[in-house]
Amino acid sequence: MEITAAMVKELREKTNVGMMDCKKALQDAGGDMEKAVDLLRQKGLAKAMKRAGREATEGVIQSYIHSGSRIGVLLEVNCETDFAAKSADFLEFAKNVAMHIAAANPLGIQEEDIPQDVIERERAIYMAQAAESGKPANILEKMVEGKMRKFFEDTLLLQQKYVKDPEKTVHDYLNELTAAIGEKIQIRRFVRYQLGE
Repeated sequence: MEITAAMVKELREKTNVGMMDCKKALQDAGGDMEKAVDLLRQKGLAKAMKRAGREATEGVIQSYIHSGSRIGVLLEVNCETDFAAKSADFLEFAKNVAMHIAAANPLGIQEEDIPQDVIERERAIYMAQAAESGKPANILEKMVEGKMRKFFEDTLLLQQKYVKDPEKTVHDYLNELTAAIGEKIQIRRFVRYQLGE
């Protein structure tokens, strides 16, 4: 099948990937647009994994004040180059994640950010709840692990369902941006203020 310039342009608009990469993906996919998108996503995520060890020292500090001025967020998101930090996609990502933090109130970015005493307290509560069920010890442990997994999904920023698209997590959204920009992107830190807290 012949790959036309219009097809390449359409794929580029869908994926924000370079023209030559789009053309090659369409050739590899035999002109199938959806398959080409999947190929580019796989390639982008593979590149992102290679970049995971690189330094991300550029970026932005993004602020978000929720309507009514009762909740505010300061967020630092890093990338590798100043060029990427100024891109519309990167800036939109930082703004959206700051808004997500205001709405979802995560306790930390990843598990290491939650104090160990908080994790142990949650585990003890879940163990006490499970023990009331009268199930055997091996089942109790599985019940507690399931509840801890749910606790982390609800409280860790990267594991939370993204408020603007609950079909994906914030981590999925981060991976999509990493694949599109082709640089390591890192949510470094945030602080969330709520009036009266």
